[in-house]
Amino acid sequence: MGCERRAPWARERGAGPPWERWPARPGRLPWASALAVAAFQQAGSYYAAFSQPGRAPLDSFARLLLAAGPAFLLLRHRHPVAAVFGTCLAAALYLGGGYPYGPVFLSVAVSCFTAVVAGHRRAVWSAVGLLWAGHLLIAHRLYRWLPPSGDGPAAWGAEWAPAAWAVALVAAAEFARVRREQWAQARAERAAAEQRRAGEERLRIARELHDVLAHSISVINVQAGVGLALIDTHPEQARAALTTIKAASKEALGEVRQVLDTLRTPGDAPRSPAPGLGRLQELTRQAAGAGLDVRVTTEGPRTDLPPGADLAAFRIVQEALTNIVRHSGSRTAEVRLHYGPDGLEVTVDDAGPALSGTVSGGGNGLVGMRERAAALGGTAEAGARPDGGFRVRARLPLRGRRGPQGERGGTGAR
Repeated sequence: MGCERRAPWARERGAGPPWERWPARPGRLPWASALAVAAFQQAGSYYAAFSQPGRAPLDSFARLLLAAGPAFLLLRHRHPVAAVFGTCLAAALYLGGGYPYGPVFLSVAVSCFTAVVAGHRRAVWSAVGLLWAGHLLIAHRLYRWLPPSGDGPAAWGAEWAPAAWAVALVAAAEFARVRREQWAQARAERAAAEQRRAGEERLRIARELHDVLAHSISVINVQAGVGLALIDTHPEQARAALTTIKAASKEALGEVRQVLDTLRTPGDAPRSPAPGLGRLQELTRQAAGAGLDVRVTTEGPRTDLPPGADLAAFRIVQEALTNIVRHSGSRTAEVRLHYGPDGLEVTVDDAGPALSGTVSGGGNGLVGMRERAAALGGTAEAGARPDGGFRVRARLPLRGRRGPQGERGGTGAR
């Protein structure tokens, strides 16, 4: 696998290009860049005067204009429009003074670039248009009355170069503005994706804790009631209930510890495998300890399930059995696992009726079943049967399955 090449500014997480961050510091004056532009304009114009002896010599007013443009650059983050018009005005006065052509337009370029990136393209086009019109007026009409003396009109063919320079400058600034908006949008999408993943992870952990604690505490509650009822008359049976409580609490503590370890060290693999249908027999023994007789049947060729589907199927059966223990008057339950070519169908039935004071069809457990199935692209439904019992049915697709184990299990108890 090759290594992805990134721009230098992208080495830090969430960092954007330099022009994305320039307008984002309105509280600081850009002294360093303004002084650098001022020094370059002063020195460049000084050396440019040697090759243009016909132009007016650089005097104190010219030096002031060469410093005025960079001074306006100090405002380009707080007041980009004022900076653009100020630098264009200083450049127009410099041209009107007949001074040597040089890097006087550098401050104009910097201010225009910053303003366009900040979204003030109309102001930039207006200021550059006025500067261009002023240049044409000076070069072709007002040259008779402006220094240097004896100067003639400029050639019209030479005007294309400054025009192309202005268009290229604004186009580059527009490109930078578009890129800045794209980076901002990408950053917002990354933040939204991270927030969505965090929310999904919280829901997953909440479902795991609910399924583990609801099932184990329900078993513990039933066995505690049995122990209290039999402790005086049948102490041996009370001892068996306490043994079941100990085993259920130990298992619950182990699974809760696994979830908490995942929270403490995100990204690490869990130390113990996630529950799956391979532990279904253990689940039925726990239910039997709570007084529920569970019959499990398997239909179709048994198939190895992807880890997510295996965990979801186990948790759905666990939650359904927990609800029967807590809310149903029936002491029997039937679990059917139907392996089809495209998915697994899990059905859990009890004969009912519902205990008084309980609610069927709602609660966090049933919502968690639907969320688990939906996360895998499947469905889960729960509701009363016509004969008075209750049924939970879930369909889970088997994407990414590894193939049959060669076990053909007709209908039979496990």
